[in-house]
Amino acid sequence: MKTSDFFYDLPQELIAQTPAKERSGSRLLVYNRERQALSDKIFSDIIGHLHPGDVLVRNTTRVIPARIFGTRKETGGSMEFLLLKRLDEYRWECLVRPGRRAKPGLTFEINSELSATILEPTEAGGRIIRLDYEGVFEEILDRAGEMPLPPYITERLAERDRYQTVYANQSGSAAAPTAGLHFTQELLAALKEKGVLVADVLLHVGLGTFRPVSAENLEDHHMHSEYYEVSEESAAVINGARKAGGRIIAVGTTSCRTLESVTDESGTVHAKSGWTDIFITPGYRFKAVDALITNFHLPESTLLMLVSALSTREEMLSVYEHAVRERYRFFSFGDAMFIE
Repeated sequence: MKTSDFFYDLPQELIAQTPAKERSGSRLLVYNRERQALSDKIFSDIIGHLHPGDVLVRNTTRVIPARIFGTRKETGGSMEFLLLKRLDEYRWECLVRPGRRAKPGLTFEINSELSATILEPTEAGGRIIRLDYEGVFEEILDRAGEMPLPPYITERLAERDRYQTVYANQSGSAAAPTAGLHFTQELLAALKEKGVLVADVLLHVGLGTFRPVSAENLEDHHMHSEYYEVSEESAAVINGARKAGGRIIAVGTTSCRTLESVTDESGTVHAKSGWTDIFITPGYRFKAVDALITNFHLPESTLLMLVSALSTREEMLSVYEHAVRERYRFFSFGDAMFIE
């Protein structure tokens, strides 16, 4: 299967630049795979599509202000760093811009509290850097950094918290698990009242989100690994619900990939932590996930390939064509889709 098989034509004006006024007020496109039927809803209508005993599996990662800008004292040259993966107390894997100037040994001053020294290149085209500081790193980064919005969002974000889910609690991501941005505490409370269960997992979103598929053939693409955790408590909730006949509904592709990384062939979810580079494409047999809440994804992206694996490539491209015709908002701050 070729990367170009997952191309679709998206008008630039449909790329959402700002969040919806109300989180749960976004539009929701529901695709029923059994009937191959589409329905246009509002996200708060999701409550009518979930049943008592179903489990929402959500990713509790929290986005860090991972975009920092530095200046060389000697020349005044500037460098942009996007922190992706913490390797130890001081070393990080990151993306840099402009890459041609990011030579090993160069030091850039971020602010009076923080500086970055380039150590070596990575195989994926990024850099390993050392951050030098004194004090509590999270507090220093909060003062120095900006939220790492995707490159297709050109408007400045007025409120940092709009790029966090309301249940985010474990810092470490370079991007938000955006399907979860549509939930409010009130909607979650209403789902709980209905009897819908919640299980939390963790996947820190890293380079895989920013890296395009450059290979012509899918089997030649290598996914970057990302750190995940699934607790004993969450595994027990999911396994118990499955035995009782409930559906496992992943909130976003990050939750989906986490679940599929820790589930054996019998469908049992195991409490584990580690790194996953799972790449889900059409033909994959899902072991854990029964349904998926997600945003709309870039053409030719690994995420579009994943959602196509839940149905077929042809069906999903048809769904996307409907979304374009109906003027849905796309990508991080866009509207949502429920594949049931």
